[in-house]
Amino acid sequence: MELKSVLIVVRDMERAKRFYRDLFGLEVLQDNDGNVALTGGLALQEEGIWRCFLGRDIVSENNASELYFEERDIEGFVERLEALYPSVVYVNRLMTHSWGQRVVRFYDPDGNLIEVGTPMA
Repeated sequence: MELKSVLIVVRDMERAKRFYRDLFGLEVLQDNDGNVALTGGLALQEEGIWRCFLGRDIVSENNASELYFEERDIEGFVERLEALYPSVVYVNRLMTHSWGQRVVRFYDPDGNLIEVGTPMA
C-alpha cells in the first residue's frame, strides 16, 4: 500500500489553487468538479462535497494537523507570503527552534495550518 495524497477542505477552489500555486509552486494535475489534485501529493476538495460525505460541519483552524513544507530561503518565502497575502493569520511568525531550524506557521485562507521550515538535512 502507498499513501497517494493528503486532502484538505477548501471553501473557494479557485482561491485555494491560486494560493498553493503562488506560494508553493504547486500545479493542478487533475480537476474534477470540486476535487483537485495538485503536484506534491496535495488534494483539494470543496467544502460542500466534504460536508455531504461526512454529514458534519467543517471546523476551520482546528489545529489537529498541518501541511509541512521546507524552504531554504525562508526569509524570501516570508516576504513573498506577506506581499501576496498581507492578511495572513499567523500561528507563529518566523522563529528559530532550539535545534536551529527556522520555521513560520500560518493558516491558508480556509483555516488549514501550514508550517514552512528550513531543511534539517
